[in-house]
Amino acid sequence: MSALSAAKAVLEEAGTQLSSKEIATIALEKGYWQSKGKTPWATIAARLYTDIRKNGTGSHFVQVGPDSFGINPHPAVAPSEPTKSVKKAASNPGKTKSTKKLSFVQAALKILGDHGKKNPMHYRDITEKALDLGLLDTKGKTPEATMYAQILTEIRRYKARGEHPRFVQHKGGFVSLSAWMGKGLAFDIEQHNKRVRKEILKRLIAMKPEEFEQFVSELLAKIGFDELDVTPPSKDGGIDVRGVLVVGEVIRTKMAVQVKKWAKQNVQSPQVQQVRGSLGAHEQGMIITTSNFSKGAQAEAVSPNKTPVALMNGEQLVALMVEHEVMVTRQPHDILDLEEEAEAAE
Repeated sequence: MSALSAAKAVLEEAGTQLSSKEIATIALEKGYWQSKGKTPWATIAARLYTDIRKNGTGSHFVQVGPDSFGINPHPAVAPSEPTKSVKKAASNPGKTKSTKKLSFVQAALKILGDHGKKNPMHYRDITEKALDLGLLDTKGKTPEATMYAQILTEIRRYKARGEHPRFVQHKGGFVSLSAWMGKGLAFDIEQHNKRVRKEILKRLIAMKPEEFEQFVSELLAKIGFDELDVTPPSKDGGIDVRGVLVVGEVIRTKMAVQVKKWAKQNVQSPQVQQVRGSLGAHEQGMIITTSNFSKGAQAEAVSPNKTPVALMNGEQLVALMVEHEVMVTRQPHDILDLEEEAEAAE
């Protein structure tokens, strides 16, 4: 596969956003792609940035944050270019399948929700059921291994962000949904963490505008930005922070960031247009808000033939802070469990 094809396959299987390093690691581990370079993630990032910038909403990818990418669920298609499914339907009327294909994670959520009956299921049974129902479109020789790997990857990612994972891992390869757990230690911890995340957002909203801009600048430095500069209010032209996003010490992307410390009002498309109009040569835009974005703003951010503007809402901002332990501390606790006999190899 090419770097872009491999990235597409990895993101579709993951069913969630990933960093360029995560995409490159999974692609290499699964043999989707080969690279002799010392920084394969930098190659992946460069290909993704170029594809998004060149194709806009026609790209199969979207940039959802600094060095964070996802699948564009509805890439624009030129009217004169019918999709493969349309061509197939025209040549084989009445033989198209209506079952929507899902990522491995999405399929696992559906199978557990529809067939688990609030009891853990083995990942092999989940995979078999998903394949029987036509929910997965995979050419891999070991789809059950991919299923389990994607579930465990999501659990680790959610925990790193201080969020309660959607899945619960049990011994012996069994998996259940955390939504089934209405009480107990895990439930209590998640309720506590939800309260903490809400309090973090309140503290951000309570900051003075210039204080919030400085805070965002310091957070960007922690996640890999360099040459950061907070623009004076009278000369910002709609841009509050400028810097360079460094990926793998090879890719350097100039970024112009606007911050919106809003409590309830959503960012609208004119704000996205303003940021795009204030970009300098070779700059990409980004808006960080404590509120959210309207559908119009989201569409405008990935308009075709325009420089894409990355969007980060309040929930994503707090998740990023938790992941990098900004304004929070983690409290480890030892949980004792009875030792059991070694389980049979999976």
